[in-house]
Amino acid sequence: MSDAAHAARTLLARSTHGVLASHSVAQPGYPLGSVTPFVLDPDGCPLILISSIAQHTRNVQANPQCSLTVVEPDGDDVQAAGRLCLLADAEPLSAEDADLGERYFAFFPEARSYHKAHDFAFWRLRPVRLRYIGGFGKIHWFDPAAVIRPNPLSWADESRAVQHMNADHRDALRSYCRHAGLPESDADPVMAGADGEALYLRLGNRIHRLPFNEPVTSLDALRKATIAMCQPAYWSPPAEACA
Repeated sequence: MSDAAHAARTLLARSTHGVLASHSVAQPGYPLGSVTPFVLDPDGCPLILISSIAQHTRNVQANPQCSLTVVEPDGDDVQAAGRLCLLADAEPLSAEDADLGERYFAFFPEARSYHKAHDFAFWRLRPVRLRYIGGFGKIHWFDPAAVIRPNPLSWADESRAVQHMNADHRDALRSYCRHAGLPESDADPVMAGADGEALYLRLGNRIHRLPFNEPVTSLDALRKATIAMCQPAYWSPPAEACA
C-alpha cells in the first residue's frame, strides 16, 4: 500500500462523522450535504443510521449515488489538512446483516434510543472511487481495493473481545489512556471496537483510535496485543493517539 493510500485508509478509520452528499429530490440537480456519523462495517464500508423522514434518506432512495467527505480534525489550516471524498452507492442494510448495527451502537450508544423511538434504518455506503488530498497539491484518486480493507476480525470475535475487555479489564483500558496520553475524563474508558490496525476507545462521546504496533489478524493476536499494551514499553516511542 502506498503512503497516500495508507494515509487515506487511516483517515477514514479514525473518522466518526463526515458530510454525506446526495442528489436532492426537492431541488433536482443540486447536491444536499448532511453531517452524518458513521462506523466501518466488517468489509470496511461506512455504515450510517438515517431516519426515513430525513431528506438525505429520500434522496438516496431515489438515487443511491452519493459521497462521504471526511477531514483531518487537527491543524489550523484546513487547506493543508488531509481530506478524503468517498464516492459510493448507498444500499439499505439487509436483514442478514442487521446485527452489524451493534457495532454502530458501540461507537454511538446514544443512537440506540432514537433508533427504537423513530423510524431509523442502517445503510451501507459501498465505495466506487476515492479522492484523497494529503495537503497542497497532493491529490490522489484510488480504486476501493487500494484503500478499503475488510476487518480481519469477524464481527463475532470483535464483539466477544469488546464485551470481555469492558466487563473484566477496565484497569487495562485506563492504562491505555495513561500510556497514550489521552486527556483525563470523568467518564471511564469503554472499548468500542478493534480492527487489524487499531483499538478504539470511547471516552464520553469521543472515540480515540490507538494504533497497534503490529497488525492483528486473529482473536488470539488481539488478546496478545491488549496484554502487551498494558506495558509502558509498548508505547516507547509513545504511540500517537488519534481522536
